Amino acid sequence: MRWVVFDYGEVISEPTGELPSLAALLGAPVEEFARGYWGARDAYDRGQSDVDYWRAVGAAVGVPVDAALAARLTEVDTRGWLRVDPAVVALIEELAAGGVPLALLSNAPVSFARTAEREPWTRHFRHLVFSGDLGVAKPDPRIFTALAERIGVAPGDCVFFDDRQVNVDGAIAAGLSGVRWQGALHAREVLDLSA
Repeated sequence: MRWVVFDYGEVISEPTGELPSLAALLGAPVEEFARGYWGARDAYDRGQSDVDYWRAVGAAVGVPVDAALAARLTEVDTRGWLRVDPAVVALIEELAAGGVPLALLSNAPVSFARTAEREPWTRHFRHLVFSGDLGVAKPDPRIFTALAERIGVAPGDCVFFDDRQVNVDGAIAAGLSGVRWQGALHAREVLDLSA
């Protein structure tokens, strides 16, 4: 049986709604903050510390960030990414109940990974793989190799859903069946599940 591998952000989770709150904590305009937030995110997803990430974001908007402020920003940021899409969770539950092996492959910082792995939906996954723990992030082919090794299957035995085309392309290049995420209904069609 083929493994089904899900990305987390904006696949299982809803998009974060906390950027305005985070920007307010730094006293920065939301658009300017968002550029810093996303611009510095790759290093954070590859294992950079919370403090170093938020200092980089702060530098982008001209605001110094100490350890206490970094901790508060991390708390709010994590909260923003914990809201899950009920339709996707229902799909995950159905797949798991049917014996389909599930794995998660997420670009996520270490602190978020430790929080996310305690969420109720994770019990349906046999493996949770986070980029921050590996020091490598999608679409780098090494993360897909690490996933397949962790699972113990050939890359071609995995169907991988991600909302970003660059990550889907990386998965395909690494030998997985990559599918651009278009919602739970589309995923059901791809996986040939009855409605």
